[in-house]
Order: sequence, then structure tokens, then C-alpha cells
Amino acid sequence: MFEQLKKNTVKATNQLKESEFVRFENPSGTGIRVMFVGNSMTLHGVNKDIGWDYEWGMAASSKENDYVHLLMKKIKEFDNDAVFCICQVAIWESKYKNGADVHPYFENARDFHADIIIGRFIENCPAEDFDEGCFKREFDAFIKYLNGNNGRVILTTGFWRHPGDEMIKEVAIDNGYPLAELGDLGELDEMKAIGLFEHPGVAAHPGDRGMKAMAERIWEKINA
Repeated sequence: MFEQLKKNTVKATNQLKESEFVRFENPSGTGIRVMFVGNSMTLHGVNKDIGWDYEWGMAASSKENDYVHLLMKKIKEFDNDAVFCICQVAIWESKYKNGADVHPYFENARDFHADIIIGRFIENCPAEDFDEGCFKREFDAFIKYLNGNNGRVILTTGFWRHPGDEMIKEVAIDNGYPLAELGDLGELDEMKAIGLFEHPGVAAHPGDRGMKAMAERIWEKINA
């Protein structure tokens, strides 16, 4: 069931410098405030060792084609002065069993006071010896930590199916958060960047078609 997850050989470490875990777009805007919380699919810095020369969601063909910027474009159709926060949390995923230890890295994200938080992360949480109870507790606590404005939270399951998907669903049900399920997309080669990158882990990430599909499913929940 988790075969696609095993194909992710892009390391959770060093995806970004610590000082770049949280970024803002249109920070002086006065419109709705939207936070994207994610991993390499949300933002991955340049890594020549794996043939990734870009600084946007892996493995879109351009910044404009990753799911984050596709959603930004849709949101700006309704609010042209919207403000965005991109919060890259691969470090939390790799350390989820002691998740509160890394909360201080994300204080400026909490202080962003988002009106909407889109939580799309889990893939880098080690599947071996996965602790469901611990993950659920720490995931719930991390989302609530980031939600300094008591904003609207939207969650997703993993692009590659993960043992923790059920825990994300439970957190969503317990808190009344809308949930977009994505696991079926990761089972379709046409949703990935296969053939576009030599590194198999990069190629297993969503290509433009996968990014578009993720954005559409998340947008359904935003626009509900």
C-alpha cells in the first residue's frame, strides 16, 4: 500500500536553510492572509546533488505551476491584495515524535496570524516504526500552534499514501477541518515528473499535472 512512499529518496534534511523555513509574498498587503504549510512539494531549495536547480515546489516545471502558486493565483482573483506565508516544515516531519522542539523555528509563521491555513505535509515522517498516537497528538498540536489567529484550517492526506493519513483524517474530524484526499494521485505515473529528472526521488514528485490536480482538490475545500 505504501510502495509509492518508498520511492521518495529526496532527503528531508537540508531542503532549505533554517533562516528560510518561513517566507512571505506581498507582506505589506491588507487582504486575506493565507498560510501554506508543507514540505518539498511546497518549496524545495536548489540541490545540485539531486539535479534540482530551482526554488519552488518539487517537481513543477516553474514556480507558477506548483500547487502553492496555482492556489495563490486563484485566491488573488477574489482578493488581489492577499498576503501569503509559505511555511516549509520538513524538519518537523523528520522530528515529529518531539515536534514541539521545532516550534520555535516557526514563530514568525504563527505571528503571521493566518485567516486560512493549508496543511499539506506528512511524506517525510519516517514510515518505519511510525507512532500513530504520537503523530496524531503532535500534528494536532503543531497545526494549533501555527494557528495564532484561530483561522480556517484545511488539511490534506499525503500525495504518496502514508501510514499517518488515517491520523490526519482523525485530526480533521475531531476539529471540523475540511480534508482533501490526495493519495490516489501519487499512484498515477502521469501525475509525476517521471522522465523529466534523472534522480528517481525528484521524478516521483508531482509534475505539473499532479500539482494542478492537488491545487484543484484543495481549492474545492477553500471555495466550499
